[in-house]
Amino acid sequence: MEQPKKESNPSSKSQKQNQLNSYVRYSGLAFQMMAAIGLAVWGGMKLDAWLGMRFPVFLVVLTLMSVAATLIITIKSLPKD
Repeated sequence: MEQPKKESNPSSKSQKQNQLNSYVRYSGLAFQMMAAIGLAVWGGMKLDAWLGMRFPVFLVVLTLMSVAATLIITIKSLPKD
């Protein structure tokens, strides 16, 4: 007996491809956010140490600025459905 051939559903394949593209895009955004915030923390710590600040002003300011900037970039990159 011959086995019936399976028909591939093109819409299912494109849906899986779109889902994979979304995962890749948003995981890339997550790594971008981590890198930007990490760089801001490192830079703030170095600036505070270099200037001999008692309170970590640059650490706080640069970290908050990088979090705000990455959130704005993330929100702007979301689809407008």
